[in-house]
Amino acid sequence: MKQVNLGRQSLLFALAMLILTLALPITGCSTKEKPKAGLRFGISFPQERSKETVDGRMLLIVSTDDTNEPRFQITQYRADTQLIFGINVDGLQPDDLAVVDSSVFGFPLQSISDIPPGEYWVQALLHRYETFHRADGHTVKLPMDRGEGQQWNRAPGNLYSTPEKVRIDPQKDKMIRISLDQEIPPFPEPKDTKYLKHVRIQSKLLTEFWGRPMHLGALVFLPEGFEEHPEARYPLMISHGHFSRTFREFRETPPDPGVTGREKLSQEGAYQLYKDWTGPDFPRMLYIKIQHACPYFDDSYAVNSANVGPYGDAITYELIPYIEKRFRGIGEGWARVMHGGSTGGWEVLAVQIFYPDEYNGCISTCPDSVDFRAYTVVNIYEHENAYYLDAPWRRTPRPCIRNTLGEVISTEEEYNHVELVLGTNSRSGQWKDMWNATFGPVGEDGYPKPLWDKLTGKIDHAIAEYWRQNYDLRYILERDWATLGPKLVGKIHIYCGDMDGMYYNNAVYLMEEFLESTTDPYYDGFVEYGDRKGHCWSGGSRGTKTQRFAPMLVEHILKTAPPGADVTSWRY
Repeated sequence: MKQVNLGRQSLLFALAMLILTLALPITGCSTKEKPKAGLRFGISFPQERSKETVDGRMLLIVSTDDTNEPRFQITQYRADTQLIFGINVDGLQPDDLAVVDSSVFGFPLQSISDIPPGEYWVQALLHRYETFHRADGHTVKLPMDRGEGQQWNRAPGNLYSTPEKVRIDPQKDKMIRISLDQEIPPFPEPKDTKYLKHVRIQSKLLTEFWGRPMHLGALVFLPEGFEEHPEARYPLMISHGHFSRTFREFRETPPDPGVTGREKLSQEGAYQLYKDWTGPDFPRMLYIKIQHACPYFDDSYAVNSANVGPYGDAITYELIPYIEKRFRGIGEGWARVMHGGSTGGWEVLAVQIFYPDEYNGCISTCPDSVDFRAYTVVNIYEHENAYYLDAPWRRTPRPCIRNTLGEVISTEEEYNHVELVLGTNSRSGQWKDMWNATFGPVGEDGYPKPLWDKLTGKIDHAIAEYWRQNYDLRYILERDWATLGPKLVGKIHIYCGDMDGMYYNNAVYLMEEFLESTTDPYYDGFVEYGDRKGHCWSGGSRGTKTQRFAPMLVEHILKTAPPGADVTSWRY
């Protein structure tokens, strides 16, 4: 069996902190080098799993928790996350070894040599990459979404090992072998119902950009009476946000017998939405949740981007017209409204700003940073380091995630280092890397040029300026208000908890300051805050969001419909 060493992908982080000017190798060393002595893991896959060579990210997970598979125990949102280490593999053949040794960067421990001697549950997983030959001339290797919404631990086709309990002792010269004997199966095809339809189209724009067939999808909810009123043409309410295979918030049957706790509450809320949606007083409209997972994240951020492609145009000019034509939508900008939370909250604001005539209002809840002077807690234009406060003597870490009591769950450095383990070149599938891909320029190697050094946190202010000019929503509004303002009157509405878990309320304050101080014209919307409310506060119960937002948005549609517009056929 040929042995391949792909482990030397970075120097120890402590050395990086001492020698910031060193160019640290992240992508691995020559496959001809001999692996280091000491503890190491040799990971391979048998020919029955793949007869072809594979590219991707090989992940090793080490856990003290036997309640679930280790691959489901890596998280940035809890203190009990387990250990993970990662290396790139290029052209790995069946039965060849990918070696994780003490030089491989990991999190929360930086090296397997730091693991205390003892017994642990161990599992490995290969997150497959595909080669893309993009229209911009770059060739890149990225994980194509396979229907899971860019979740490395659930992606169909990924190879993984059966968890094993092993004895680990970093002081011993030992190779622990792991075989990727399992493969994640594909998801079953979703089924349509009377009210819920699944739509998927191939996008011409995205296919041209990525150099292979690319698709967009949507969950389409038909109004009550759709079949009985063939003359009706409907307005469209769009929900932007993270990928969803189905719509758990909509359930056509009562809760399951015997279900309890949070699941019972969830099912009760979903069934209530069904009853309200089909009831006599609910607005009759088309309602869609867009599925636009891309090679970098579980959604595209719904804008055009140098790295991600023309998703804004593809959604606005390909997917939405297709849905409106197929399901009798009105098909005009005055009859399209949006809502979304978190990523979706940023998206609906961005889409409304970048396509002001194609949409007629949005409700944004807990939006991702809408002003990059408060990129969570980092001012990307003035701060020198994203991970630590700029100070001559102190070394105070910047927080990234908190709870509603203000307790810090993760720092910026910790969150970014998890992403670095999951994938180099912004390929982790997580939100910080997606911001690099969406907001940043293309690097010389074809991958996103990062805003800051992933190891050290040092900010590149030239990249920050690119972000400002192209995607800082508050800056763009202020810069272009003379032309944008008249088109956005009455269209911007924001809800945000003042204890948002990602500190997004800090940027909302800055956005509100501009909107409320601008009178030529006045934006005529609202910004509301929830006292001690956390992430995804939407002005009330999350389970009633659709019931609250739909009438608000329809009222705006009726108020602003142009003369002669159809405001009657759908109001039965």
